[in-house]
Amino acid sequence: PQAIFKDPFRRGENILVICDAYTPAGEPIPTNKRHNAAKIFSHPDVASEEPWYGIEQEYTLLQKDINWPLGWPIGGYPGPQGPYYCGIGADKAYGRDIVDAHYKACIYAGINISGINGEVMPGQWEFQVGPSVGISAGDEVWAARYILERITEIAGVVVSFDPKPIQGDWNGAGAHTNYSTKSMRNDGGYEVIKKAIEKLKLKHKDHIAAYGEGNERRLTGKHETADIHTFSWGVANRGASVRVGRDTEKNGKGYFEDRRPASNMDPYVVTSLIADTTILWKP
Repeated sequence: PQAIFKDPFRRGENILVICDAYTPAGEPIPTNKRHNAAKIFSHPDVASEEPWYGIEQEYTLLQKDINWPLGWPIGGYPGPQGPYYCGIGADKAYGRDIVDAHYKACIYAGINISGINGEVMPGQWEFQVGPSVGISAGDEVWAARYILERITEIAGVVVSFDPKPIQGDWNGAGAHTNYSTKSMRNDGGYEVIKKAIEKLKLKHKDHIAAYGEGNERRLTGKHETADIHTFSWGVANRGASVRVGRDTEKNGKGYFEDRRPASNMDPYVVTSLIADTTILWKP
C-alpha cells in the first residue's frame, strides 16, 4: 500500500488503496512505474526543491459498442470545432452529468482536484489535479482516472485516453503538465525556469519517448500542438512544446507548462522524468 483515498462508491469506512506490485523475487513488475519515480522524488536534491505539479487530464467519452464520441450522430459528424470549448447547452456539451459526478467523487476521495472543463472537441472533457507535491501527483491522477472509469461504467459510457481518438480536423487529447520548483517560485525564478527549459530541449527525444503511446498522431504542429520532432517554447504560446504564462514572465518567477505529454501518459513516469531532467541531470 502506498496511497489511500476515501471510497466515494461504498463510502463509510471504505477506502481505495494504490499499491506497489512486485514479482515473487521482490522486483517491481514492468508496469510498476511508481517504484523508480519514488527513488527520484526521495533524492535529497529533488526533495529540497519541493516540485509542484498541476496535471490537465483530457479524455473523450465514447458511446458504448460503436467507439464514437458521445453526442455525435452515429457514423456522422457534429458541426466544426469552435462552440464546444467550455461550452454549455444540449447541442454543445455531452456528458456533463458524468463530469460533475466525477468531480464530486474526487473531492470526496480527498484527491486534490482543482477544476473541470469541456474541451475543444465535442464529447471531450478535462479535469485538473494539483498543485500536488512530488510522487503524490502520480497517485492522485491514477486514483482520479480509476474513479472516472468507475463512473463511466455506471453511466454505460466508455472513457478513452487515446491522444487522437478521431482523425481529421479535431483536437487531440493531452495531459499538459504544469511544473515548478522552490527555486522557480522564489525571486529570480524566471532564470531558473529558462535553464530548466534548455535542459528539456536537450533531452527532447527522451521525453517524447516517455510521454505516451500514439502521441505522434496528436503532436502534428496543428490543433494547439507543437510538432513532435521540434522543441519550442514561448510565453503564452499554445503551439509550443513548453509554454510559460504571462504572469510568470511579468513576476519573474512561477511555473511553466510542458504541453507534450499525451492523455494516456503514465504520470509517475512524466513527473519524475521532468524532475530528473531539470534538477538532477547535469548536461
